[in-house]
Amino acid sequence: MALIVTSCQEEFEKLPQPDEQQTMMATSSTAQLIVNTSSSDGSFDNIVDGASCIAIDFPYTVNVNGIEITINSKEDLQSIEDILDALDITSYEAAANLMDIIFPITITLADYTEVVIENKDQLRALAADCREGGTDDDIECIDFVYPVTFYTFDLNKQQTGSVVVDSDMDLRRFFKNLGENDLISVDFPISLKLYDGSEIQVTSNEELANAIEMAKQACNEDDNTDFNDDDFTQERLNNYLVECPFLVHEVARDGIAQTDQYIDYLMNFKENGEVTVLDRAGNSLTGTWTTRVADHKVLVKLAFDVLVDFNLEWYVFEIGEGKIKFFSEGGNKIVLYRACDLFNVPDNLRAILKECSWVIKNVQNQGEEIRRLIGYEFKFNAEGVVTLSNGVNLYEGSWEITTNAQGRLVMAISFTPNNDTTPIIFEWPLAELRNDRLKFEIEEIGYELILQRVCSDNAGDNDVIEIRNAMMEGDWAVAKYAVGDMDSAPDYAAYSFAFGAEHVLGITTGDTGPTQAGLWRILRNSDGKLKVYLNAGDMDVLGELTDDWNFYSLADGRLELRAENADGVLVVLVFERILP
Repeated sequence: MALIVTSCQEEFEKLPQPDEQQTMMATSSTAQLIVNTSSSDGSFDNIVDGASCIAIDFPYTVNVNGIEITINSKEDLQSIEDILDALDITSYEAAANLMDIIFPITITLADYTEVVIENKDQLRALAADCREGGTDDDIECIDFVYPVTFYTFDLNKQQTGSVVVDSDMDLRRFFKNLGENDLISVDFPISLKLYDGSEIQVTSNEELANAIEMAKQACNEDDNTDFNDDDFTQERLNNYLVECPFLVHEVARDGIAQTDQYIDYLMNFKENGEVTVLDRAGNSLTGTWTTRVADHKVLVKLAFDVLVDFNLEWYVFEIGEGKIKFFSEGGNKIVLYRACDLFNVPDNLRAILKECSWVIKNVQNQGEEIRRLIGYEFKFNAEGVVTLSNGVNLYEGSWEITTNAQGRLVMAISFTPNNDTTPIIFEWPLAELRNDRLKFEIEEIGYELILQRVCSDNAGDNDVIEIRNAMMEGDWAVAKYAVGDMDSAPDYAAYSFAFGAEHVLGITTGDTGPTQAGLWRILRNSDGKLKVYLNAGDMDVLGELTDDWNFYSLADGRLELRAENADGVLVVLVFERILP
C-alpha cells in the first residue's frame, strides 16, 4: 500500500501542491469571475438582436427599411447603421420597427451553446434577459492570454487531472463540466490582457480576482441597445471634445429645425469646463460643459446665457468619423463636425490634392444633383494648374487654396471655356478633410462637391484590376434595371455597352448605329467598398444609368450593380455579356 501511494504521488510530482489559497471551489466567486470573463460576447450585433448575451451566427439576412442586406461578418453591420444614421434613428426600439430578420437563424449563447430560432417571438424571449440592466454578466474589459492550465482535485485535495485551455470557448466548456463540489487550481503565473491592449501578470487566486474586479467597470462594454454609442467611455468623450474645435452642422429644438440660425458656429470645449462659441460674425459666446454617466449612456450638459437652444443635458449617441451627435427627448438634436483640419491647414490640403487624382463622387448645385459630372477626374498639378477630364475631353484651369471672409478654408477653381474670355470661378469651402476623401460644401445654398482620391488608377488593388479586366472583355447589354419590383430593362434593349480603355464607355445604338462616348471606372472608395461609376454622357435617355453604383457580383458573364435612389428604394442594374 505504501508503494502504491508513493507511486501515485510521484506521478504528479511536478504539479503545484494544493493549499487553501490556490484551490477554489468550482462555484466560488473567483470561479464565477473566470466564467464571466470567458463568456461569449454578443454585444457587437445589438443593432440587430438588441441583446448582449446572444450573437447571431453568420451568415444571415435582414431587411432594413426595404433594403435587403446579407450579414457575413461584423463589418457588414456597418451597412445597417449607415441606413439608420441617414434616418436619424437613435434607439433600438425605433430601429426594430424598420428591421426584419429573415428566419430561421442560429444564435450563440453566452456559454457557446448554439440554438436555432424560428421566429421573432423566440428571439425576443431570449433577448429580454439581457437588455440594459438585465442578466448579461460577461466581462469584456479583460481577457485571458492563452494557453492556461487548470488542475482538478477531489474533496481530499488529491489532484485528479489537468486541462490546457486555448480559448474562451474551451474555458467556458471546462467549467460547464465541473460539479458543484469540484476543486480546481490555476497553474500560475498567468497573463491577462486589458481593454487598452496592455498585459498584466497574476500569481495567485487573490490577484486574479482583484484584477478582474478592477477591470469590470474599466471600459464601456457597449451592452446597452443604444447601438450608435460606438463603445466610448466618459473619459474618451472628454478627451474627444477638447482635442479639436467643432463646427455646428445641425440643430433642432423641441422638434423645430434651428440649423439656419447656428450653421457653422465654431464650438471650442476647454479642459477647465468652459466652452466658447464663435458665431459667423466673429462674436465670442461663453458657457460651461460637464459630462456624466447615467442609464448606460454618457451625457453632456451645456449651459449658456445666450445660446438657450443649447441649454440641455444631452445624450451622446454617436461619436467618431469626424462628427459627434447629441440628442434629448422631445425632438432635440445637435450635430457637430470636428474642425481640426478645417483651419490653418492650407499647406496640408495642397499636398493632399497634388498627391493623386480625385474623382467626382457627387456634385450639387442649389440642391440639384449634377449627375453628368459623376466620375470626372480632377488632377491638381504644380504651379496652380488643374485639369478636369472624362477620358475624352480635357479642360484646363487654375486652382488655389485660400480662406473666405469667414475664415473658412476654401478651394478656388477657375476654368475658361473655349472661345470665351470670361472664366467660370468656383469657391468651395472645405467641410471634410480626409486623406482619401474631400468634401466641400455651402449647405445653406445647396452646393456640394465630394471627391474620392484615386492613386495610380488603383493599380495595387487586385480586386479592382480583376473586375476591370473582366468588364473590358467584349460588349454588354442591360438585362435588368429594377427599381424595387419594377423592371424596365426593355427600355435599354437598343443599346450595347463597351467598357473601354482610359475609362471611356462606348454606347452603341442598334447593331450598326452610332457610338457615343460615356465614362466608366471601378475603384475602391474611402470606406473600402468597390464602386462602379457610370456616366452616360450626353445621352439623356440613359440618364438613369449615371450613378456611382455599389459593385455586387460578377460571374458567368453577368455583372450586377446596386444603388439606392433618393427615396431609399433599392435599384438593381444587371449587365450581361453579349456573346459573339
